[in-house]
Amino acid sequence: MKKYTRKLTRASTHTYTVTVPKDIIKKYKWKEKQKLSIVDEGNGKVVIRDWKRQ
Repeated sequence: MKKYTRKLTRASTHTYTVTVPKDIIKKYKWKEKQKLSIVDEGNGKVVIRDWKRQ
């Protein structure tokens, strides 16, 4: 498991961004403008997954 350090950047008054390393994008075969699901699991843990229609 590789460890990455990234900065949190303010995009607007209500939005922040974090960049994801290119090798992670390639590993999961994510594409530009693809929908992703972001889940706050508490205790500082955030999970990013492919978005799936429910």
